[in-house]
Amino acid sequence: MGLLSTGCSLFGKGSEEQPTYQVILNEDNKEIRKYDSFIIAKTTISSNFKDAQGKGFRILAGYIFGKNKSQQKISMTAPVMTVPADKENWTMTFSMPSKFTINTLPTPTDERIKIEKVEQRLFAAITYSGLWDESKNEEQAKKLKEWLKKYPEYELISPAMFAAYNPPWTIPFLRRNEMLIELRMRKNVE
Repeated sequence: MGLLSTGCSLFGKGSEEQPTYQVILNEDNKEIRKYDSFIIAKTTISSNFKDAQGKGFRILAGYIFGKNKSQQKISMTAPVMTVPADKENWTMTFSMPSKFTINTLPTPTDERIKIEKVEQRLFAAITYSGLWDESKNEEQAKKLKEWLKKYPEYELISPAMFAAYNPPWTIPFLRRNEMLIELRMRKNVE
């Protein structure tokens, strides 16, 4: 999958840049992917899932819309990911455009934002459409975990992460949502 240019249609079908990856295994709406390294901006919110979505998005959107030390605007990318940090906190991440490095990204002025490089890694993904909510996300994560039982050579090493690819005005059946789980190869699987 290549990098896509920025833009968004009236229907919310996005063409924002996304982290690059290779599909290792594809079965129906499930995949195992090897992602290239990429940079994220992240913030952690103490709240329920729904409120964390709104608060986290506003914080990170402020950063890319120019609330940074150089007042530089940064292109929107996809997906926007929400990951449970623990039972009461959620971490939201925006991937940064590939033209930036850790050293060339504008410095956030909001101390709640951290910039990190995500090294190359494996993820399992299940793709689905429609409106999201926490129970639907949990159902999709459960399906993904069940599917992964067929592939014992992969070990699950993260909680399920929600990834949204479209703006909120997107028609529900055109939305691309995913649940992702980080994986690693097991040693000496028989």
